[in-house]
Amino acid sequence: MGLNKKQTKTLKAIFDNPVRSDLAWSDIEKLFVALGAEITEGRGSRVRIALEDMKAVFHRPHPQKETDKGALKSVRRFLTEAGFEPEEDKV
Repeated sequence: MGLNKKQTKTLKAIFDNPVRSDLAWSDIEKLFVALGAEITEGRGSRVRIALEDMKAVFHRPHPQKETDKGALKSVRRFLTEAGFEPEEDKV
């Protein structure tokens, strides 16, 4: 994976426990793009993500920009099923 520092930080934040509620959806979309995902617009706030052989539909948060915990859990599950998880920190 050729992720920059911000994208790596976003990926780690998605997998943080307890689940965070302060992650901006725009950062998650930028991570998807960096991982090679194809993003298409759906109706309303829906956004379709195709990554590897996986497909998912998410709703962009509005009016706030932060992703709620339930949506973040779905993003986490989607990334795991597509084979993307943060690397363990080397000690």
